[in-house]
Amino acid sequence: MDWQDDGIILSVRKHGESSAIVNVLTRAHGRHAGLVRGGSGKRLSGILQPGNKVQARWHARLAEHLGTYTVEPMRAYAANALSDAKRLAALTSACALIEAALPEREPHPAILDALEVLLTSLDDDSVWPVIYVKWEIGLLSELGFGLDLDHCAATGSMEDLTYVSPRTGRAVSTAAAAPYKERLLPLPAFLLDSSVEADIATGLQLTGYFLENHVFQHRDTEMPPARRRLAERFRT
Repeated sequence: MDWQDDGIILSVRKHGESSAIVNVLTRAHGRHAGLVRGGSGKRLSGILQPGNKVQARWHARLAEHLGTYTVEPMRAYAANALSDAKRLAALTSACALIEAALPEREPHPAILDALEVLLTSLDDDSVWPVIYVKWEIGLLSELGFGLDLDHCAATGSMEDLTYVSPRTGRAVSTAAAAPYKERLLPLPAFLLDSSVEADIATGLQLTGYFLENHVFQHRDTEMPPARRRLAERFRT
């Protein structure tokens, strides 16, 4: 078995004396692991960083085997994030969410494309936090838990949408929410109006609720610690 594909590195784990097991989100082969010989050495350390784009070639005798990777660098997104704690936290969180949420070897090209948009945006502090929250909304949708924020679930109105139902993921207007708003999640206005100042902490609270309760709870696992750390950075 042998294939070649472009992808984004999600994680790197040391294996044995000098090798590493590398998880890559590839376009045609999904989240796919492989062994990189010498992957723990200095020569490859700059390439094998979560968030970097690589061209990966995978080889194994049988499809079900772990197999081995050889990788060539394409774009070093990780280097742009290392100088800023929040940017690095966002990169780490996105990679951790994909590794934890996506089934292995199942193609999700839309998630790969959206991840690359996010990684490219990390150069601009004025836009990347908003793109990150919207990226998580897209991830939820790709996993079958899309949010419906276009109109009120109770009245159909497209005006004054301020809450989200934690059960259905649908928006609710202020008037319709009045009798039970304590049980609803706040809907940050920047997700509906790009001219409004972005409340990223509230955006992460919204997406975090659905990730935790509609994605990871079904997988009998917890939210990745990297995602929790990112949310904490925006709460302080």
